[in-house]
Amino acid sequence: MRDDVREYYGEVLEHSDDLKTDACCTIADMPAYLAEMLSRIHPEVTDRYYGCGLLAPDALQGCDILDLGSGSGRDCYLLAQLVGESGSVTGIDMTEQQLAVANRHLNYHREQFGYTESNVRFIQGDLEDLASLKLPANQYDVIVSNCVVNLIDDKASLLREAMRLLKPGGEFYFSDVYANRRIPKSLRDDATLRGECLSGALYVNDFLGMAKAAGFTDPRLVEHRPLAITNPQIEQQLEGYEFSSVTYRLFRAEGLEPGQEDYGQTAIYDGSVVHCPESLTLDWLNTLPTDKAVHVSGNTARMIRQSRWSNHVRIEGSSCCHQGEYMTRNDLIFGEQPIDATGVDIHKPLPSNCC
Repeated sequence: MRDDVREYYGEVLEHSDDLKTDACCTIADMPAYLAEMLSRIHPEVTDRYYGCGLLAPDALQGCDILDLGSGSGRDCYLLAQLVGESGSVTGIDMTEQQLAVANRHLNYHREQFGYTESNVRFIQGDLEDLASLKLPANQYDVIVSNCVVNLIDDKASLLREAMRLLKPGGEFYFSDVYANRRIPKSLRDDATLRGECLSGALYVNDFLGMAKAAGFTDPRLVEHRPLAITNPQIEQQLEGYEFSSVTYRLFRAEGLEPGQEDYGQTAIYDGSVVHCPESLTLDWLNTLPTDKAVHVSGNTARMIRQSRWSNHVRIEGSSCCHQGEYMTRNDLIFGEQPIDATGVDIHKPLPSNCC
């Protein structure tokens, strides 16, 4: 399957319009500032983009980023603008044709961004054997991947390696395709279905278990949307299966608990993240309005305190007094839509006997 994927992305696909699903986001889906940044990227790079989301987490200034499966380099060149000249972006891909496109325009983008030196580099490598590249541990603030994890067989190994490469407090922020049930081998072996990011898609619950086993105790859903299949033959092959393009963030954080527990803690965002003056969205369940105390779970408080978010968000309260289960909303990707939680008082006082 590895050779099939390399051939599909290196030779079969010549343009993003050749894809048989609506996996790619359009300019209309993006905030204006990201659309402007994308407009600075060379047309050949964007034409050879085959991702299923837009990888642009907030608060990236000065960060060191690793892009797994960087393809033609579109996301790398977008992130290069977000991290600034003091940050860096490293892209890894196994497809020679895609890397040739990415490397061809290094100087073009340096000039576009007004940088003295390029802050982007590309490495040819196989994500099935990421450890063989001998990248240093604890190296990256953020690891990203755009519609690539589904293309490899040993997904568990990739997650473990991502954990090793992240700095303490870092995060693996990635978009991928997920299925509402496990895909049988007969479909997983189909080269076209695999190349279209469908038959290699993980069943959501299998992914969550795999991520936790790798050390990412509390995977956080950021956003999702149903994936439409525009090819009648493929639609018939996959009758009964549903697919979604989903973005998750996985934090490397210490002390996270298996469940969402309540310690009466609140988070207050100071409005300092560029392009987020009014609120900061951490994940599907946690949006922090500027200068307002928001009740958060113990895990959310720990993630914030250990990560780059601590520069922008203040946590009030300690974890010394457990108040029971933290009430959340249902975050099902397939089936019913999320339901707002009720009965959660963001200003709930601590018990009188709490330290």
